[in-house]
Amino acid sequence: MFTGLVEGIGTVLALEPAEQGLRIVVDLGPLAQGVGLGDSICTGGTCLSVTTIDGSVVSYDVSPESLEKTSLGNLKDGSKVNIERSLRVGDRLGGHFLTGHVDGLGSLVAIEQQVDFAVYTFECPPHLWPLLVSKGSVGVEGVSLTVASLEKDRQFTVALIPETLERTTLGGLKPGNPVNLEGDLLGKYVLRFLQQTSVDPDALRKALSLSEIFEQN
Repeated sequence: MFTGLVEGIGTVLALEPAEQGLRIVVDLGPLAQGVGLGDSICTGGTCLSVTTIDGSVVSYDVSPESLEKTSLGNLKDGSKVNIERSLRVGDRLGGHFLTGHVDGLGSLVAIEQQVDFAVYTFECPPHLWPLLVSKGSVGVEGVSLTVASLEKDRQFTVALIPETLERTTLGGLKPGNPVNLEGDLLGKYVLRFLQQTSVDPDALRKALSLSEIFEQN
């Protein structure tokens, strides 16, 4: 589990072919402190497991599924990636809950500069659009952002402060660049319940009536 508050930026050192996938080697710099084998690290918005460690350098084994459905397949030697180590019990939750399980690939449509600030417009895939609400949360490349507005053609805007532009990879994005998107976790459950209600409302009512979570009348 992550918060979307990026701790720093890592550098891709190598992309090595692996059996049916790809091994990505990343220099975490000081963020490698305390990292162990098997740890989950949000890398560019994607939850990846550490398979090797050598000083500040770690590697991840990435499946074809992840390469196809995330922006990881577009990485090159020298690429920069947002890094966040997993949330510890008792840590402050300054962003919102992110799982690092990418819901879909979006793309940057436009950038509007406003002195030191910037308004970014992104386009998202159809299946992710229902998870976005104005002033709600969205994960973009692992960064917790607030949706400023919902626009036509499945586009949404976010307002980025100078700190975010400087401390994350978002400041280096160009129109047309693909981005990993993750919808709000709560929204996914709400949408799932609504889908179940329309498909089989009686089964959903029965499941809820048998649950000890809800008070029985």
